[in-house]
Amino acid sequence: MTKRWGRVARWAAPVRILVFLGLLGMCWLPLAAPIALLVPDDNTVTIITMSLLFVAFLVFVPIWGRSVHGEARPLRRYGLVGSKQNGLELLAGLVLGTVSLLAMFGVQAGLGWLEWRSAAPSLPGVILEGLLVSLGVGLAEELVFRGWILDELDRDYSPRTALWSNSLLFAALHFLKPIPEMIRTFPQFPGLVLLGLALVWARRSTVSAASASTHKTAQPPTAGRLGLPIGLHAGLVWGYYIMQVGELIQYTNRVPVWLTGIDGNPLAGAIGLLFLAGITLLIYLMYRRSHSRIPG
Repeated sequence: MTKRWGRVARWAAPVRILVFLGLLGMCWLPLAAPIALLVPDDNTVTIITMSLLFVAFLVFVPIWGRSVHGEARPLRRYGLVGSKQNGLELLAGLVLGTVSLLAMFGVQAGLGWLEWRSAAPSLPGVILEGLLVSLGVGLAEELVFRGWILDELDRDYSPRTALWSNSLLFAALHFLKPIPEMIRTFPQFPGLVLLGLALVWARRSTVSAASASTHKTAQPPTAGRLGLPIGLHAGLVWGYYIMQVGELIQYTNRVPVWLTGIDGNPLAGAIGLLFLAGITLLIYLMYRRSHSRIPG
């Protein structure tokens, strides 16, 4: 670790995060700008530029971890562990997220709030496509938020402060939209905060209490593995993708949208928040059981 980068490590976590994002943007913008100018389709531009941004992040974040913090294996520190246990946790999270979302839609169907539609012949392709998309989204967002950003926060703050800072930042960045839209869809914000809390606790639940008890500071040796939060995040995205893209449901409009979800978004409705609160409570109990000696 050079002396210059060593000074960066002593800066406050928010400053380090902004510096990293600034450097990442400087590398990404020269590639993204020509694509935005030359490609006419907005969806294609978004897919290509966001993919390039994540690739740039994957290249840059290990360099950051080694140079700034002196980590020999930064990606492992951020929770990307190539182990059977991590794979099983990813699978468990995928099942939990998908089954929970499908159960929520099933309850709404039972209450007469929505109707099931006949599956199209293309449904198997939608299911496979949704799985690939959801795993990509889960990997990208969890490596960024519950991997790198959570690690930066954990280095400076107590586990509780890092937990809430990470969850609020996650919610805020996913809620960026014009102010009238933010007001109209505000129920989505507490849902995003709940999801952020669940995903942090999911990662921390994979740290053994024995390992944490040997550490003499508030920060554990590592914040756990990313398999469970990646799986949970991907499972929720996958279930929603299947329902919406597969056109398997149709709302009956018998109840207000604040119950079912504004614009069909479960996070922006009371029933979705209730199910998400149940998932969050379950993950929190797992966390407390496996990691009871760490506050937060």
